[in-house]
Formats: sequence, structure tokens, C-alpha cells
Amino acid sequence: MDKPLVDPFQRAIRYLRLSVTDRCDFRCVYCMSENMTFLPKKELLTLEELDRLCSAFIRLGVEKLRITGGEPLVRRDILTFFRAMSRHLESGALKELTLTTNGSQLERFAGDLAAAGVRRVNVSLDTLDEAKFARITRWGRLPQVLRGLDAAQKAGLRVKLNAVALKGFNEDELLPMTRFCAERGMDLTWIEVMPMGDIGNEDRLGQYWSLDDLRTQLARHYTLQDLPDDTGGPARYLRLAETGQRIGLITPLSHNFCESCNRVRITCTGEIYTCLGQEGHSDLRGPLRGSDADGPLEDAIRAAIALKPRGHDFDYSRQAVDGRVTRHMSHTGG
Repeated sequence: MDKPLVDPFQRAIRYLRLSVTDRCDFRCVYCMSENMTFLPKKELLTLEELDRLCSAFIRLGVEKLRITGGEPLVRRDILTFFRAMSRHLESGALKELTLTTNGSQLERFAGDLAAAGVRRVNVSLDTLDEAKFARITRWGRLPQVLRGLDAAQKAGLRVKLNAVALKGFNEDELLPMTRFCAERGMDLTWIEVMPMGDIGNEDRLGQYWSLDDLRTQLARHYTLQDLPDDTGGPARYLRLAETGQRIGLITPLSHNFCESCNRVRITCTGEIYTCLGQEGHSDLRGPLRGSDADGPLEDAIRAAIALKPRGHDFDYSRQAVDGRVTRHMSHTGG
């Protein structure tokens, strides 16, 4: 049972992204419908079950744990879970405990997260314009998020902004967001929009802004230096010589990064998706609840990893939204 997790393509699984809730206090237009139907709370794994599940993965070699949602900080008593995970940091088995958040709750929780061993957070922020922010998030409040960024940095957390590149929406904010992050010592990562879930009247193809174009625009104003950095995630990194800051590019559409994928995702109901861009998944909630022994759970984890595909099928190159998956991003976790 102590053999490491290795998929059929000899990629060692070291990175787990765990969604702790499908709920969120925003309704971003590329992520959710405005009138979402959320899962019944009884279907969600309990905090104790989340602990047991993560602990099993850590025993099997996972070294990086990222907590996602929905918005993870709207889950009741979620700090109890973070504090429980800190024991794996203290033992050295877990190298990093972090989260992706919309920033709305950071003003409340940044200090407690730092005390639990979180050292950095990713904050999803696509615009610095208050009116545009309200439009893209439908329910969001930009000043609240900006106060959260301040609180996170005050608590000693490293902050990275994640911005989804949206054609006709935030193209004109490439330079302002770059300067904003440079002034505050934050990294910035741009992400191509992915075809996931029914988002109502939004046009997926019309939203797509290739990061090849973004990089070209950036190169008109800065000297770009490609970096070999590997953080265990899908981003490729470059440095701006004039500011020294690091910019990440996540390009599932224009430059598939699947060959180095070392991660799996688990939903708040215990489904494991070994690829964000595929529908195939396995159930871990059944073996988790079906036995107090960890053997059946670890067997189910290994069986799921054995089904991990080579890569996703997202594609806009034929001017069509190919490779769409039916579930919303909030269901799987970003």
C-alpha cells in the first residue's frame, strides 16, 4: 500500500485539488449560471471525511494540497479543516497547503489561514474596474476583495492573482493589472477561458482570448524572459525584465500542457476527476463511507488513477467549442 501513485503514462501524482463546496458568493459569467441549483448539503463530504480523504492521498505521496470551491471560505467551519491539515505540514509529509479564493472572505480569515500553515493564496480577479467587476461576477464587490488582498499580505501570505483572459472584456487591462501586481509584489497568472458547463447566454467562442496574443501585447511594453519554473501546476512562467515580476500563462487551448500533469481533482461530494477536461470520474465517497478501514479507499484511489487519460480535448481551433464538459467549473473546483 506504500507504492506511490503513478498513472498509466508514468506521471507521479503529487498534487491534489480538493473542492470543499460548490457554493459561492459570486456568480462569475464564465463559471456559473446566475440562478444556480446547488447540491443538497447532505451530499457533501463532512469535514471529517475530507480530512480522512486527504490524509489517504498524503500517505500515497501527494505533497501539495490546494483547497478550492465554489468559494472555499463560505463553507461553515472550514478553518477546522485547515487546522487539521496543518499536522501533515508539521510532519513534513505535506509540503504545501494553499487555496484558491475569490478574495471576498480574506479580510475575515487571512490571519487564521496563516496560523494554520497556509503560506500563499491564489485570488481570482479578472478586472480592477469596479463596474466591470460587478458585471463579470454578477454579485461581487471589488472593494471587499481589495481589502482582502491587503489583509492577506498583512498576514504574511504571498498572493497571486489569477485572471481569466476574456476577449472584449479585460484586454485593455493587461497593462494596468501588470502594474497593479508589480506595485504590490504579487505574481499574476492569466488563464484561457475553458468550455465548462452551461452558462446561459454567454458566448464561449466569443469570450476566448488566446494567450499567444496576450503575450505579444505584453512584449510590446516589456522585455520577456522565459523561466524554467515548475510549481507543480499547469502554468508556464516568464519574467518582465523591467519590473522583475513573474507572469504565468495557463494555456489549455492554445498550448496543451497535459504531458506534465501531476494532479487530480476531487469534488465536494467525493468524485475524483483525473482530468479537468474530461467527463470520466470515479466515486470515492462510497468506499470512504462504506468502511472504517482505509484499505478499500486506497484501492479505489489507485483504481481511479489507473484510468487517468493522457489529456483533455478542449479545442477552439475550428471556430467551434469542442471538448465541452457539462459540469460547471464550480462543481469540480478550479
